[in-house]
Amino acid sequence: MGIVLTRIDNRLIHGQVLEAWVPSIRANCIVVANDQVAGGTFQRVLMETAVPRGIRVKIVALEELRSTLESAELNACRTLLLFASAADALQAHRLGVNFDQLNLGNMHGGEGKLRLSCTIALDPEDIEHLRRIEEEGVRISSQCIPSDRQQDWRKLIRDQGK
Repeated sequence: MGIVLTRIDNRLIHGQVLEAWVPSIRANCIVVANDQVAGGTFQRVLMETAVPRGIRVKIVALEELRSTLESAELNACRTLLLFASAADALQAHRLGVNFDQLNLGNMHGGEGKLRLSCTIALDPEDIEHLRRIEEEGVRISSQCIPSDRQQDWRKLIRDQGK
């Protein structure tokens, strides 16, 4: 089947993903692509144990993502692909991971970041990464939960005068 949703959510696997997104898109596999978490951190263990039985979980480094998604093991899966950042999504796309839509779910604020919505804060680097992803043919929208209306990510920037 393949990827049914590609999402940037810096929290990666958490309650909202498990309780709202997984049932909505009928995902039976979650793939997290993040070098830091794939490195065997405590966060990895927490995420793996939080996922209910019956849902396959793969946590991989960005360099391993394409081969993981193309593996026979995931061939029949409905996969939710999660990135922690726009930089990770761009790198994966450039490494040959094909996705034609990208959902911006949660991108936390921080120093130098402009809050564009209650869940999205971007700095100039994030904006540049998203522009490059879009230039490569990916449609990008913001949607916190499945019942929210999708909103083109550029509208968030326009509303802030960017």
